[in-house]
Amino acid sequence: MFFLVWFQNVDAQTIPSNEIIDNDKLFSYLTKTVQNSLISNGATSQVDLAKYFRTKFSERYFYNWKNNNKRFQEYTKLYPESKAKHTARALDHLAKFPAEAQWKLPFNYQNGEPVNAYALRHLARQHKMIDIGYYYFYQNKDEQYLDYFTNQMASLNTALANNKYESIEDGNGVYEAFRSGYRIINWLQLHNLFLGESGYSDKEQLVTIATFLQHAQHLYQRNQEFKSGNHQTRGLCALAMLSIILQDFEGTELWYNHAMKLLGEHLDKEINPDGFQFERTIHYHMSDIGTYFYVYQLAKKSNTPILPVWKNKLESLFTTLVKIAYPDKSAPVLSDDTDTPWAEKNDISGAMTLGYLLFEDPEIGYFANNKLSTKFYWNASASQLDKLKNIQAVPPKELSYVFPDTGYYIMREGWNKKDNMLVISADVDELKPDHQHGDILGIQAMANGQVILPNYQVRYSLKDLELFKNSMTKNVALVDNELQGKQYTSNKGGSGFGKFKNLPETKNITFLTNGNLEVFAGSHNGFENIGVQYSRQVISIDNSFWIVKDNFTSKTNHEYKQVWQGHYSLENGSDLLRASFINGSGLDIFQLHKTDNVLTDGARGKQWAVVSKKDTKNFNFITVLFPFETYDKRIDETSKEKEFNGWKLNASKWKTNNPEAISLTKEDVSIFFSVKTLKFENTKITFEKEVDVLVNFKNEDLILQLLNKKEGKAIIEKNGVTQTINCAFENN
Repeated sequence: MFFLVWFQNVDAQTIPSNEIIDNDKLFSYLTKTVQNSLISNGATSQVDLAKYFRTKFSERYFYNWKNNNKRFQEYTKLYPESKAKHTARALDHLAKFPAEAQWKLPFNYQNGEPVNAYALRHLARQHKMIDIGYYYFYQNKDEQYLDYFTNQMASLNTALANNKYESIEDGNGVYEAFRSGYRIINWLQLHNLFLGESGYSDKEQLVTIATFLQHAQHLYQRNQEFKSGNHQTRGLCALAMLSIILQDFEGTELWYNHAMKLLGEHLDKEINPDGFQFERTIHYHMSDIGTYFYVYQLAKKSNTPILPVWKNKLESLFTTLVKIAYPDKSAPVLSDDTDTPWAEKNDISGAMTLGYLLFEDPEIGYFANNKLSTKFYWNASASQLDKLKNIQAVPPKELSYVFPDTGYYIMREGWNKKDNMLVISADVDELKPDHQHGDILGIQAMANGQVILPNYQVRYSLKDLELFKNSMTKNVALVDNELQGKQYTSNKGGSGFGKFKNLPETKNITFLTNGNLEVFAGSHNGFENIGVQYSRQVISIDNSFWIVKDNFTSKTNHEYKQVWQGHYSLENGSDLLRASFINGSGLDIFQLHKTDNVLTDGARGKQWAVVSKKDTKNFNFITVLFPFETYDKRIDETSKEKEFNGWKLNASKWKTNNPEAISLTKEDVSIFFSVKTLKFENTKITFEKEVDVLVNFKNEDLILQLLNKKEGKAIIEKNGVTQTINCAFENN
């Protein structure tokens, strides 16, 4: 079949979004320059056109498809464990869906069971079609698996022609930006993987390209305005990629310019100035890394113009992971992290390997692997893969750190694997809090190589998503039966995803460091609906242990609670909880004020303890979180005199008139909670109001550091002389 040269030139605006261009009409949509280069003796064939695009893919895609066989052999050697995983996923998809799949609910799996919305969305993403591509090679290039890919693509095109597919308005749209973009990224990889295979005919290759064009035009038309979130960015990523790879078609520069403009707006609005992705989760943070990586890589490879802000913003996504990471090179679980349900930390090594590939920063290299994840192996050139064989790595310099725009606060001892680290979550995103959990002012901690106070990853399809998104599975304080997350609602598509319409608002956040003492203080309004004011302080002492102080005030009686995640034994009723870990280390949770009760509960193999103080108006939990490396370094539950790494309980030489006051003392330094006056020998200190304060009195030098607010006044009387001073907790 031949194309005639008199076909009218068209532009990207006329590429249809609701139908697939016939192979014999594709030539019309090429630029005049490309048309002229292809014309030979007045016409050109589909064979020539398919050959032309094979050449362009070898030049423009991440790597040269002509090395597919060699690359796949290398892949099987680098990732021998992946064969079983790819095989299982491929067989799962093959068993569930015929090649001529349906794309509109309701319909059944091949075994007769109904397909739900969650499964349809995954079919639309075509993420297991990648596994079928691998399976084709594992099965000695059995063409039935290549045909499965082309036939399933054809079934979607048929559904498009017959208007028998889920629409965006219904909530499960097959052509919704995220699903469509995800599908295109997968199909681009498969197309490149199959190029050169005898079973992938010229006709089929051109149908794939025509399908790409239809998807691109649909993404272009349906994403004209900024819409917050990763759904649009994934679609725009695919649009930018297609515009780079298929730049031979008239008007694709419109796609590129539009995609890059909107992606730039996402970078500006959704990567906070402190470098954290605005949805405040590691999962979506790394998802954005992948999205922008695809575009940045292809643009650089093809010398396509890209603004400098891309490099700065993209690099900040990696340096942010450096700052949030645990000492064992993993990262905390923050809100909707979904890669591994119920896991207590995130593997960031794959993302950091991409970062090193792009920027060769040794601090990023500290977290990188000497090979890419299986997902991104096919998105790097041979020279980039070689670069990973000799990674330059140095431990980060950053210790304790604040993400002021995102609201994460890090107390970090160091980068040795056994060092202590605690993270506080203290904000709610105003733009899109959909993925946030009921853990405002919640904490997580690691010590001795173990996550001692965990949060848990979730999965949207699981029926207990609401439980694992809300406060009973967090390390937070609660009142009565109130949880932080309120008005939970699931999405209209029925995939299982749900969000809270109401989460507490934080205020008055303070984070201060001074030598071996670090203090966080903040409040939220989550219990004001029942007349309770609440604030939380977290104090790191000598990088050895932490004190958590939860402050409740009310005009009526309530039950006040702390929730602690983990498997605990009760060593002294509710006042001493103990967890121990596989390496013999452990965590003691010791209450400095008497509490009333502790209850334990759990789900999915996880457990938590709820410590409570009942029937009171005002109460302060003052809680020592004491990690120990070996059993002999625990808090001694048999001793009447309690000591915490040299800090003695209520043993200060200073006296106070408040019988409820608590003190910890080490040498000349005392930490007091809830005091208004202090007296020692001929020195008396009087504060304006009750305060939490550190007193350092050595060689007649007196240093006061407030622990519950930034500044205040104190009257000091000494040897008949009275003076008023401003005292504060100041950063080094």
